[in-house]
Amino acid sequence: MLVMLLPLCALPQEAPKEGGRGHHGPPKNLKILKPEQLRPAMESFRAALGVQCTFCHVRGDFASDENPHKNTARMMLTMVQEINAKFPGNANARTYVTCYTCHRGQKEPATAPPTAAAAPGE
Repeated sequence: MLVMLLPLCALPQEAPKEGGRGHHGPPKNLKILKPEQLRPAMESFRAALGVQCTFCHVRGDFASDENPHKNTARMMLTMVQEINAKFPGNANARTYVTCYTCHRGQKEPATAPPTAAAAPGE
């Protein structure tokens, strides 16, 4: 399942602070990801969307579902997993799409290519 995140998850991870998982504590309220998938997935979301943690999380209560972006992220993660799993001829669970495929470092993915600037002399 995490295979689709691996290309974006190769970012360096900061070492956990004393007492386990840094200032956030042990993971809570996980519905899709496993605890060992959490840090790489969050780093990949941050890079793919160009956002910080509080774009999806409530500051001080990362387990909270109060921020609607968190549930959107869960739906999008499920969508990416389904696309990769159903890709024709994907017996080896290869990654074809990631969050970055559409988002390209932006909160909102582009739904059309940018308009081409007119070339000089046209």
